[in-house]
Amino acid sequence: MAENGTQGRQHSVLQRVPPMTAYPIDLIRASFPALENSRTAYLDNPAGTLVPQTVIAAVAEAMATASSNLGGRFAASQRADATWRLAHEAAAEFVNARSWQEVVIGPNMTTLAFQMGRVLGKTFSQGDEIIVTRMDHEGNVSPWLAMAEEYGLVVKWLPFNRESWRIEPDDLAALLTPRTKFLALNYASNMTGSINDVTALTAMARAAGALVWIDAVQLAPHRLPDVQAIGCDFLVCSSYKFFGPHLGVLWGRGDLLRALPPHRVRCQSDDIPDRFCTGTPQTELLAGLTATIDYLASAGEATGNTGTRREKMAGAYQAFDAYEAGLTRRLIGGLTAMPGVRLVGIANSNLFAHRVPTISFTHERVSTHRFAEALAAEDINVWSGHNYALEPARHLGLSEEEGVVRIGIAHYNCAEEIERTLAAIDKLVA
Repeated sequence: MAENGTQGRQHSVLQRVPPMTAYPIDLIRASFPALENSRTAYLDNPAGTLVPQTVIAAVAEAMATASSNLGGRFAASQRADATWRLAHEAAAEFVNARSWQEVVIGPNMTTLAFQMGRVLGKTFSQGDEIIVTRMDHEGNVSPWLAMAEEYGLVVKWLPFNRESWRIEPDDLAALLTPRTKFLALNYASNMTGSINDVTALTAMARAAGALVWIDAVQLAPHRLPDVQAIGCDFLVCSSYKFFGPHLGVLWGRGDLLRALPPHRVRCQSDDIPDRFCTGTPQTELLAGLTATIDYLASAGEATGNTGTRREKMAGAYQAFDAYEAGLTRRLIGGLTAMPGVRLVGIANSNLFAHRVPTISFTHERVSTHRFAEALAAEDINVWSGHNYALEPARHLGLSEEEGVVRIGIAHYNCAEEIERTLAAIDKLVA
């Protein structure tokens, strides 16, 4: 796919330095206004990440110059048209789609899932079976339960293994039948951080005749999705979880999107993705989405990568992964050394390839909410509770009210923040 034509217009601080091999944490942090002259440790990243200045500037510029509706014959509307198209092209490049027309952009992933549940449900017959997992955020469970209730479908629950912390192929194989029509699969858990082998699981489900929907929301901040490699039918992610504005991104196979019966107004275009894009788009946020993809490419340049925009992004993610693994190793090592702490997720550093840096834990006597309050008093942002991972909490026998303490590392966090967090936790435990 061609490079974004606006890429040269809004330069990131990362693009003004020569490539380097060492991880440029100071340059990375300088890109995020929230970190400037701030002592706050933003470790609440699984719920939403910080945004670079270039993204903020792109949103502001679009609000000033391209806030008109689409399809007009005047310049402001044409600028809005271009913004809409560039965002779809950028998102397509992000997930490695064959065409920008395979991308549907909406307000968030959960809304897109509910919308597509109404659409997909029409294609199934009463008594058909769908599979949802015990590993998922509610955004990848409740829409499908609602679809099943509305269209008379049978729901089967796919557990995750409490030793590997992943969904195992044998457990999926036990649920697949000739009546299985749909699998909603989790890529990375927002509670345990575990990454599933979605390529293998997708192949099994599709061989059985089922459509496969992948929730990649928690993976996208840490690994670059590739729908071609996975072989799935749908994949969703949220740009506000990977350093962009509040939008949901849905990729679907072009032939499927053309065949499905959309919910739309009568005068709406039947082209894709238009037939699934209801209402006036959030043009300013679409501009921010394009700038987010450009930021990731600039991070690739700053870590010594060249090539296409996607190749630069791939290089950036490799650098993110290596850097985040070091912080994760220190955080998990520090937590597991504390008395009474129970880690909820993979702790073996040899298996970090199977997890994202979302680290959850409980304590035998201290409330999860007490941890969150104490850390907040130290200007450290973390989450407590089930964090909408209702099924994982139930599957692990956790209190739904208490849930876990969740600490989420991103590529702009630093070692000092991890040390300060461990010290605060150790103080409370002691």
